[in-house]
Amino acid sequence: MGEKVGFITTYTGDHFYPTEPKMENIHIEDIAHALSYICRGNGHVKNFFSVGQHCVNCALEAMARGYSRRVCLACLLHDAGEAYMSDVPRPIKVGMPQYREWEDAVIRMVYEKYLGSDLSEEEARLVKLVDDDMLYFDMQVLLGWKQEEKPPEMMSIFSQEYVPFIEVEEQYLEIFRELYE
Repeated sequence: MGEKVGFITTYTGDHFYPTEPKMENIHIEDIAHALSYICRGNGHVKNFFSVGQHCVNCALEAMARGYSRRVCLACLLHDAGEAYMSDVPRPIKVGMPQYREWEDAVIRMVYEKYLGSDLSEEEARLVKLVDDDMLYFDMQVLLGWKQEEKPPEMMSIFSQEYVPFIEVEEQYLEIFRELYE
């Protein structure tokens, strides 16, 4: 025994310590695979819709808006922490400051590994804008929310229809390879 406890074994077979992450244990294959299997909305959706598919939609929307390659890649990676920490709904995260600190540390490390640094304030604002705009449609389609505010203007064609896990994983990796410098 003698080995440190508190790790998860990732898809690629690595040991990842969510509360003490190390950059060498972050792998895009783990992120793409895990996010394609994690359901949005804690599973409370009309049909299975993965966090990975949401991230793909966000990246494609950022690309359609003409955002920088770096912002588009950040949109793809913005939920990468959930590959290691799981998807916790926003209303619950608000009451979990320690969890948010751990998740923020993981996502900063993901950005440092694949973008070279954390996001600037403007880059973070653009990523959040795309994420929130996409959330509008996720809530409407996946949960049937009747929203009174005007829908955001989207530049891409996207869907919340079920896409098989392997296809989401492959598309995630394809977009990653296209955007990664």
